[in-house]
Amino acid sequence: MALTQPQLETSPPVSDEVRKTTCYMCACRCGINVHMKDGKVAYIEGNRDHPVNKGVLCAKGSAGIMQHNAPSRLRAPLRRTGPRGSGQFEEITWEEALQTAVDWLQPIRDTAPEKLAFFTGRDQSQSFTSFWAQNFGTPNYAAHGGFCSVNMATAGIYTMGGAFWEFGQPDWEHTKLFMLFGVAEDHDSNPIKMGLGRLKERGAKVIGVNPIRSGYNAIADEWVGITPGTDGLFILALVHELLRAGKIDLDYLARYTNAPVLVNLDPKSPDYGLFLRDDNGKPLVMDRATGKLTAFDAPGVKPDLAAKYRHAGTTHRPVMHLMAERYLDGKYSPEAVETRCGIPAARIRRIAAELADVAFGDPIVLDREWTDFRGERHSRMIGRPVSFHAMRGVSAHSNGFQTCRALHMLQILLGSVETPGGFRFKPPYPRPVEAHPTPHSYAVPGSPLNGPHLGFPRGPEHLALKDDGTPARIDKAFTWENPLSAHGLMHMVISNAHAGDPYKIDTLFLYMANMAWNSSMNTRGVMEMLTDTDANGDYVIPRIIYSDAYSSEMVAYADLILPDTTYLERHDCISLLDRPISEPDTAADAIRWPVVAPDRDVRGFQSVLCDLGARLKLPGFVNDDGGQKYADYADYITNHQRKPGLGPLAGWRLGEKGLVQGKGDPNEAQLDSYIANGGFQTFHIADEASYFKPWNTAYQDWAVSMGFYDTPQPYLFQLYAEPLRKFQRAAEGIGERQPPEHLRGRLKATMDPLPIWYPPLSDAHEDPVEFPIHALTQRPMAMYHSWGSQNAWLRQIHGRNPLYLPTYWMEKLALRDGDWVRVTSSHGEITVPCAHMAALNENTVWTWNAIGKRKGAWALDQDAPEATKGFLLNHLIHELLPPKGDGLRWANSDPITGQAAWFDLRVKIEKSKPPAEAQPVIDPQGSPVPPAPDTLRWKVGK
Repeated sequence: MALTQPQLETSPPVSDEVRKTTCYMCACRCGINVHMKDGKVAYIEGNRDHPVNKGVLCAKGSAGIMQHNAPSRLRAPLRRTGPRGSGQFEEITWEEALQTAVDWLQPIRDTAPEKLAFFTGRDQSQSFTSFWAQNFGTPNYAAHGGFCSVNMATAGIYTMGGAFWEFGQPDWEHTKLFMLFGVAEDHDSNPIKMGLGRLKERGAKVIGVNPIRSGYNAIADEWVGITPGTDGLFILALVHELLRAGKIDLDYLARYTNAPVLVNLDPKSPDYGLFLRDDNGKPLVMDRATGKLTAFDAPGVKPDLAAKYRHAGTTHRPVMHLMAERYLDGKYSPEAVETRCGIPAARIRRIAAELADVAFGDPIVLDREWTDFRGERHSRMIGRPVSFHAMRGVSAHSNGFQTCRALHMLQILLGSVETPGGFRFKPPYPRPVEAHPTPHSYAVPGSPLNGPHLGFPRGPEHLALKDDGTPARIDKAFTWENPLSAHGLMHMVISNAHAGDPYKIDTLFLYMANMAWNSSMNTRGVMEMLTDTDANGDYVIPRIIYSDAYSSEMVAYADLILPDTTYLERHDCISLLDRPISEPDTAADAIRWPVVAPDRDVRGFQSVLCDLGARLKLPGFVNDDGGQKYADYADYITNHQRKPGLGPLAGWRLGEKGLVQGKGDPNEAQLDSYIANGGFQTFHIADEASYFKPWNTAYQDWAVSMGFYDTPQPYLFQLYAEPLRKFQRAAEGIGERQPPEHLRGRLKATMDPLPIWYPPLSDAHEDPVEFPIHALTQRPMAMYHSWGSQNAWLRQIHGRNPLYLPTYWMEKLALRDGDWVRVTSSHGEITVPCAHMAALNENTVWTWNAIGKRKGAWALDQDAPEATKGFLLNHLIHELLPPKGDGLRWANSDPITGQAAWFDLRVKIEKSKPPAEAQPVIDPQGSPVPPAPDTLRWKVGK
């Protein structure tokens, strides 16, 4: 009997239409193809034409379907009806919601605009939200950076004009040795995975420096399980070895850095510690050819790294001398640091030798001619194929700024920044400090703020202080407590507002900032602050407006909810003015657009701000006749100009003879052009301009044509950061603006113009014998911030989180996987399940962040594992350090930038009887959305 083969359709059509946009499931901003059936999302895949991911898509990106259809989505504007924290709301119309917001905000703007504190989370539209806040007139605006990686970004700007990830990336095609410091899997994950794949294909070596060997570190050829908070000391030991062996790029240092710039070294001089400058303010070097003082950028100058200059009894020496004196000191030798870092001296010495061997023994040489900013023509591009990448793991410590500076110095000493095989900037970077604004904080009723909120101070004159010396901002950013806080201190807003220090506020306005749960230190304390009342029974923080797409923990604490859309239902702009998707060889920007219409009464938050701005008559949001200037965010993206010819998007602008890129007039068809092109546009950099960007005349001219600079701005890398010295001088009593007495010692010690290492500040406040273990969190590759663990697909990967313990502590406490432990810090206590992890620093424990959920939030069942077994380490962390007997409470932050020092947490651990649920148990909150059904199912297509 003959068998009949069934006819199978092996590639059935998954959609009747494909709409291309930009993913929002993490901050990679990958291109995605959204497959549609009958107007519904059927399937999401990567866009192979996209410059970021080239078709690669991770679990998060594919799971965007579940994010878009999440049962926790808010349905309509909400007004609180019960006590704060209860989650009791009533639905209202948008007109009621917007009028309520205006009724609250208009009196503030008319009388005291600083009474509004407007802070946003990971919204990716910060150039727009800051523009709104500036036009409102409040000085109190920032995004989440102070809670994330401001140390990394700020140290990079002050040292070399950019840092890792959005600022730049390794030269994946040419690097031969790659080192990661403190990189978890959530940041930039697709591009890093793709880059690591290329390195592995070519046989390049990967070294991972991290207390935890997960993700990228798990596939590294060598794992360095460093003691948390000591990365800077390890890096300076590598610098010590390179200097001792003479394995540094002297030509690169002389040409492109301030290593040859002369510094006043006379303690009696009024300019002690400052650069010697000419009448135009340009730093001076000694020219090797002429033996004369010369401006650093003079045509043909050959800066001398060795020369000294003495004039009128004052000696000036190059920065290079100061570096050699400092880092050749025996306190930075491998033997001196090995115990503290947990890395044997021989291993430190061997890694330093490997860096030197690859950088100088195996250089990359490209036959490309280029011209530098001094007019010299070069026939080749010579590079050092050693590259580095670092993120939150080194940044989220109270010594993180100087650690990041040390890492940048290491790169620069090797000559591996902006050279073939090394680290490369992504346009619009590089940008020197001088190309950035300084912070502004002068608020006048009824008027816009006097300039941008955030920026990079050059000295004490740029601090955000009132005339009486008190902080002008509610978060105390840009004060003597944290002078270079370029991203603000979102984690200090609620506690400062609750304390009325430096003043009381009226309205707290938050967007996508889950401050009542995983985006706060001292989580329970913050919840109590949000609900605390005064003697009259009124809330200490009178009004809270919140916008989110989902029923998060923070929703329950708001008085007014402005429901946002999902990322597939709105316009967004990934702009060259903000956080673009550029690559080192290509500037690029992108959009999101409504591939589906909302099925709820929700609106994109940015469009709501356009409406609110018009109702409040904010200057940037109304026309001359008082009418609404931008109908919605799409209108803003198309027609707003930050300056003539420069708008949010650089593609398909209007020129005199047709369409142009970079600078041009608004084009009403611009968004349609982006949609037709897959949601992005790219702007290629010529080969001649592709490396040596800070000093390459071809790149500088191209950057001016694109609107990145008004004029070419070549600059030197700042190994010696003069702005830090100016703050240090103030601490020494020099200058008109003086710090308070109790901060002088700390400023002098930490604001060193050369990179240093000091122990985390918590070491002086906590007994390391009582709390011997470091406790860390990191986000998994399959989750990003708090919204991931409500996702029905992603929950199957991470539905709960154990506390991972190293072998030493598992054996010491006689623990097995699944046992429970009590974890205690100087601030609090948790009881949680544990698991064994051998590839872990022996005095470190860790867990995944943001898996634990509060009952009642995110439409999850109250018995969901996230709410019963999941937990946060946040309960153990306080925004202030423990008292140390000096009568002061010091912020648990980096003293330079205000970066939240998450990773300075120290704990003790003991075995516990298993409780019914992870402790502490927070009472359930009410939910404005119904619980999710047991099974999520919906029909897509016929």
